This record gives sequence, C-alpha cells and structure tokens, in this order.
Amino acid sequence: MPSLLRRVLPALAIAAGACAHPRVQPGPGPAELPPVPAGMSAEAWVHAHAAYAHAERDGRAEKPLLAVIDYSLPSSARRLWVVDLSTNEVVMNEYVAHGERSGGTWATDFSNRVGSNRSSLGTFVTLNTYRGVRGLSLRLMGLEPGINDKALPRGIVIHGTPNVSAARALAGHVGRTEGCPAVPQASARRLVRLLEGGAVVFAWYPDRHFLATSEYLDRSVVPFYLGGTQ
Repeated sequence: MPSLLRRVLPALAIAAGACAHPRVQPGPGPAELPPVPAGMSAEAWVHAHAAYAHAERDGRAEKPLLAVIDYSLPSSARRLWVVDLSTNEVVMNEYVAHGERSGGTWATDFSNRVGSNRSSLGTFVTLNTYRGVRGLSLRLMGLEPGINDKALPRGIVIHGTPNVSAARALAGHVGRTEGCPAVPQASARRLVRLLEGGAVVFAWYPDRHFLATSEYLDRSVVPFYLGGTQ
C-alpha cells in the first residue's frame, strides 16, 4: 500500500470523528475496502468507493460498476479501471486522455467551465449513448455542483480516438482532448456498452479546490492533504 495511506490508516478512526463532513454519511473506511487494483493509487481507490457509496445512497448508481480515472498518473499509464463491485473484479484497464489545457503528459489543471478544454474531476453517472463525430459515445452527468455539473452542456463524454493507444503511450505521445476522457478506439465500444445507463465514474486528482469542496470524498482522509484543515 502506498506510503500516504500506510501512514494515515491508524489515525483514520480519530480523524473521521473530528473532521467528518456534516452533510455526508460515511462509506466504508479504507481498512474495509478490497485490495487496491494494480497500478491505481490507494488514494483514488479510497475516494472512489466513498463516491460510489454517496451516489448509491442518492439513488444515482443503477449498476454495480465503478470506473476510476486516476489523473495523478501520467497519460502514458493505463489509468482507467472498471471494477465490478459485486465481485471486486477489474473488468477493464485502459489508457485515457485528458483535456489539452489540463497539462501535457501529466494533468494538473482542471475545470468545470464551458470552453476551458480542461478535464473535470469528481463523481459522474453514465447516461445514454449516441453516435457522434468520434463514433459511439457515452454521455456523463456530473453530480458535483461547481466541480463537474457542467459536464452535459460541455459535451464531456467517453468516446474512442486514434490519438490514444498503447503504441502512442509507449512513444510518450498520447493525444489530448477538449476535456473528454477519450480511450483507444479498439476498446471504446466495449467500454461504452459496459458502462452505459447508470454506472459511476470517478475522476481523481489531489487538487486543493476539489479536496476542499467535494462532498463525495472520504472526509477522514482529506485533512491529510490539506495540512489538517478543511
């Protein structure tokens, strides 16, 4: 387990009581979660489970499928996982692009603004599919006000693109998008059909604004990123 979670796990029980967000019911704690999928940061895994639990309580999650995008990893890594929570099986692990104004190989800047050409963080649910200029595409609805709730008017969707592939990742030239989490064309159809209609998608990066304002994170872990403050 990465060093951050190893350090904070013994203190989580205390931190949860002292720093719990007043409007969020706690989900499963880090010690209760299944093992972190290979390659994913433990932080992304902990917060993704909290996000799914929140969405499920609100009646938003219609499938036991959780897609995690770990933007703390470079675009040359397979940083998108789809996990079947009924079995804890990783059913897909793929490359995924970020917005062209979010960064180069590493994404560091995120936005909810229309026209920003940046990726958005946080918790989404999948809606319906349509055929656009990139083929079969999956609409995402952002659940977090001020963080990703403009995903629909921005046209933030999951789609395939020739600019994302294993060959490009190995060469260090993974393409970027206008903010969509685009995946390799070879796997796009399978991913879209798997997730459509009520799966939860969680995009993670330890952005300070996101950490301070999101109601979908595990609040017992967040204070450790913010120097012990909310």
